[in-house]
Amino acid sequence: MSARTTRECLYRFCHNVVKPYSKKYLWKPNAYDVHQLYQAHEARHRFPGMLGSIDFMHWVWHNCPNAWQGQYTRGDHDHPTLILEVVASQDLWIWHSFFGLPGSLNNLNVLYQSAIFSDVVNRTGADTHFTVSGVEYRRVYYLADGKYPSSSTIVKTIPYPEDEKRKKFAKRQEAAKKDIECCLVFYKKK
Repeated sequence: MSARTTRECLYRFCHNVVKPYSKKYLWKPNAYDVHQLYQAHEARHRFPGMLGSIDFMHWVWHNCPNAWQGQYTRGDHDHPTLILEVVASQDLWIWHSFFGLPGSLNNLNVLYQSAIFSDVVNRTGADTHFTVSGVEYRRVYYLADGKYPSSSTIVKTIPYPEDEKRKKFAKRQEAAKKDIECCLVFYKKK
């Protein structure tokens, strides 16, 4: 297949995906969406200010060209992979996905290239304040597992909770993180 035919096919495919779904699904959350996500997560998980759970997975690339296999393979995988990063809400609505990074990248490289945090870094986006125990916060946060670094926008589970209060909190965090894991398992099986 020629390069021109390939580009035309890709353009038509993208156009046919974007056209029917763009009005309902393919956009970043605006202030109204953020407010709805806050309410839903607080009602279901009792976590005010949480926008969703974030995670990524390695997707096996069986037809990776031989010349590219070095940059798409890393030591813990025997085969080339592409990285899929996803943010999902409690109703399993995937409102952010970032796909195509080489599987050889580590967690920080994935995070630094992800568009999900560009609004946080550039201080743009919807006004997303929320209040917890009388303290107002202006940054959204995501639940994540241990692969992600600690930051003000990423809340990781308490690894070894010592008292009952922390154990209960860690258990609720793990239950809320199941949202994203359900999505990733579903898409991996497809």
